[in-house]
Amino acid sequence: MGYNANPVNAYRQTRVKTASQGQIIVMLYDEALRRIDQAHSALDDGPKSYDVVNSAIGKAQDIVTELMASLDFEQGGELAENLFSLYSFFNRQLREANLQKSKQPLEALRPLMSDLRDAWQRIASSGAPNAGESTGAQTEGGGINFAG
Repeated sequence: MGYNANPVNAYRQTRVKTASQGQIIVMLYDEALRRIDQAHSALDDGPKSYDVVNSAIGKAQDIVTELMASLDFEQGGELAENLFSLYSFFNRQLREANLQKSKQPLEALRPLMSDLRDAWQRIASSGAPNAGESTGAQTEGGGINFAG
């Protein structure tokens, strides 16, 4: 299989490899929000789509965990600690939504996550060199698979 075997995956890989730290963080938020929306929609279909709900929430949890693991508490200080607390809340809400098969926890966390995503987008778009470093975010070597 060559590089062009799946053009969408090739595009995603190139996009991630050439993105700044701030842009990668925005991509992570975008994917987490997409997965939360996917789980929210699948909950409408009832028990027959619980496997979709579980998978979507699991991927969102993986992303939030990656965001948590990327925090540098020495460099980020209080901001990193506050983000860690928010990410912990996000993971609790995701776990609760998955266990209860309930939309309410997803609805509670989505606006907060969306607001954070928008803040990161403003930081990444500001043209600041190394956007994301002042908050202690470390994105090199992340293990998130955007493809699926």
